[in-house]
Amino acid sequence: MRCIFVGIEYAGKSTLINLLNEYYRHRKLSVHVDDHFTIPDSTLSPESRAAYINFPNDVKERMQRMQIQYHVEVIKNYPNTLIAGWHIEELVYSSVYGEKSDSPYYSNYHHRAQRGYETQVMEARLPDVVMIHVKASDESIKERMKTDPHEYQIISSEDIPRLNDLFQEEIDKSLFTHKGSKVELDTTDKTPSESLDELLKLTEPHITFGELAVRSIDVPEGNYEVSYENGVRKMIPV
Repeated sequence: MRCIFVGIEYAGKSTLINLLNEYYRHRKLSVHVDDHFTIPDSTLSPESRAAYINFPNDVKERMQRMQIQYHVEVIKNYPNTLIAGWHIEELVYSSVYGEKSDSPYYSNYHHRAQRGYETQVMEARLPDVVMIHVKASDESIKERMKTDPHEYQIISSEDIPRLNDLFQEEIDKSLFTHKGSKVELDTTDKTPSESLDELLKLTEPHITFGELAVRSIDVPEGNYEVSYENGVRKMIPV
C-alpha cells in the first residue's frame, strides 16, 4: 500500500508510519519510508539540521521543491511506500509561519503546485495510493506538545485551530479526496496500537489482492525465519 500521511504536527503521523513499517517488515516485505519533509529534515545529522534552519529562504524552497517532485517517482516506483507530509504541509506551514523570524519556514510561497504533483501520481493509475489525514483534538495536540516536545517544533498552540482548518481545506481540494482515495483517522484517546488497527480497517476498501493476502498471513509474534518444505512456505520461530 502506498500511503501519504498528512495532518498537523503531533497528530501521530510518524508514530503510525513507524508501526506500519514494523508491520510490513515483520511480514518480510521491503518498505520505503520518507518522513523528512518538515523543515529541518529529521533524517539529517544534528549538525546538518542546525545548519539547515539558517539556510536562505530561496535555498530551502528549492530543496523542498526538488524533494517533493522526486517523491512523485518514489510513490510510483516503490510498493509499501510510507510518506509523511509530502506536498501539503509545505503550503500550510509556509502560509502560517513563513513571515515569522523564529520559524524555519520561508515566506512568499507561491507555486501552489499540489494538484500538479497529485496529477503526476494519478497518471500512473496505481491501484493502492491512499492519502491518510491524521487528526487529533486540540487538547491532545497541546498535551503531546507538552509531554513529548519535538526538538524543532513548528507549530504554536494558539495556531492549532487555524492550522487544522488549513489542512482540512487543502485536503478537501486534493485529487485523492475527489477520487475517493482518502481516509481520516483521529488518534485522540487511542493507543498507537489501536490507531494502527483502525488504520488497517479504514484502508480495507483501498487495498489490492496482494495486500489482502499479506494481511491474512498468520505470522509468529517474535522473530522467525522462512523455509520451504515440499514447496510449502513455513515460518519457523527462532
